[in-house]
Amino acid sequence: MSSLLNVGVIGLGRLGSVYARNLAQRVPNARLVAVADHKAELREQFARELDGVKVYDNHLDLLNNKDVEAVAIITSTSTHKEVVMAAAACGKAIFCEKPMSLSLDGARDMLHAVEKAGVFFHMAFQRRFDAGYLAAKKKVDDGVIGTPVVMISTSRDPFRPPLEFCDPKVSGGLIADMGIHDFDLGRMFMGEVATVHAVGGALAYPEMKSVGDIDNALVNMVFESGTLGSVQLSRNSVFGYDIRTELWGTKGSIQIGYFQHTPILVMTQEGITHDVVPHFMQRFEGAYLTQIQDFVNKVLKGQPPSLSGADAIAAMRISLAATLSCHEGRPVQVSEVDIRPVTA
Repeated sequence: MSSLLNVGVIGLGRLGSVYARNLAQRVPNARLVAVADHKAELREQFARELDGVKVYDNHLDLLNNKDVEAVAIITSTSTHKEVVMAAAACGKAIFCEKPMSLSLDGARDMLHAVEKAGVFFHMAFQRRFDAGYLAAKKKVDDGVIGTPVVMISTSRDPFRPPLEFCDPKVSGGLIADMGIHDFDLGRMFMGEVATVHAVGGALAYPEMKSVGDIDNALVNMVFESGTLGSVQLSRNSVFGYDIRTELWGTKGSIQIGYFQHTPILVMTQEGITHDVVPHFMQRFEGAYLTQIQDFVNKVLKGQPPSLSGADAIAAMRISLAATLSCHEGRPVQVSEVDIRPVTA
């Protein structure tokens, strides 16, 4: 087996460009051989920046490149099904950003295609590769805080994304696109979710109503064990990017995350100040790199993925139940969402 994995990246937006540069410059056992994006300015930028990398305007042309052994799919959620199924048909190992799909049926179609083709398939949830969350998981598993009984998870963006992205028909909406990270962490730390009750509204950006999305939401959860969780989502954390999780157990608690980005305090007569985390690229820079390195390692070694399609669908069920709860103004059992067995 080769010591290098030839990878193509489909989607060169803010996050796709991070993955592409990591694969080109920071993952020693990967070779970025091709990128694809329908936006000419993004393609041209990478053509100038990365010598020798083939550039395509259509993902199918990239997938038909015989040199490409694996693909990282960093496109909008609404396109994941089409691109993943095409990649599976071409026999490529697949790394796919979350959420998996806009619907459970779409996700199941993707898994069926992956299973039929027998290709490697990794769903991306970068917080599981973050040093803080990994350390907290070990503490919990070691019994440091006893039995976890309450989880409080906060995800706040410093500003809203473009309206065309916020459209639930593109991204799935605030709860599905943003909250799915927190729901995945809930499964990681607390187990499966039984019930959700969500409220939300377009409170800071009224224009969100024009695309049918919200900018703030609160989601309460009851886990199957009877323990509790709360997720706070916001698009208007104007001071910076705010990602934190608290785990409360029978013997203590753990807090994950931070406000201060650079270890420097400025102390003057006016007061004591420090900077804040600008956005997700800075907060999770190490996690994105660790995750794509893990993908490359597992493909090259023939090992199973760290996160499966079944993990992604489990988090999707929670997000869909929470979205339904917000729309209908009532608690929703996760079992109300279609739960046909998923094996991958």
